[in-house]
Amino acid sequence: MRPGMDLSEFEAVVDQTLEELPAWVLEKIDNLIVIVEEEPEDGDPELLGLYDGVSLHERVDYFGVMPDRIVIFRGPHLRLGLPPDELRAEIRKTVLHELAHHLGIDDHRLAELGWD
Repeated sequence: MRPGMDLSEFEAVVDQTLEELPAWVLEKIDNLIVIVEEEPEDGDPELLGLYDGVSLHERVDYFGVMPDRIVIFRGPHLRLGLPPDELRAEIRKTVLHELAHHLGIDDHRLAELGWD
C-alpha cells in the first residue's frame, strides 16, 4: 500500500467533493450518508466505492428506512499508486460515480456532466 495520504486527508478529499456539489445535486440528495472505510467487506481489493440503497428513481412507498450509504474505500485507492493530485482526482471521481447511483444518473449522463 502506498503511503502518503492518511485517513484524515482522504476523508477531507471526500468531504471537499461533497461540499463542491452543485445546488441542483444537493437539493436532490435524500436520506444518504457517505462514509470512508479502509477495505471492502467482500474482500475485493479493487473495489473503490459502493452504493448501497434505493436510487431516487426507484423509490416507491419509501418511508422509515435506513439511509442509503455510499462507502469510499481508502485501501484500494492507495493501492492504485497514483501521485497525490491524481489520487485526489480518482477519489473525487469515485464519490461522484457512487452519488450518481443514488440520483439515478446513468453512465452517459455522467460523461455529459464530466463526472466519469
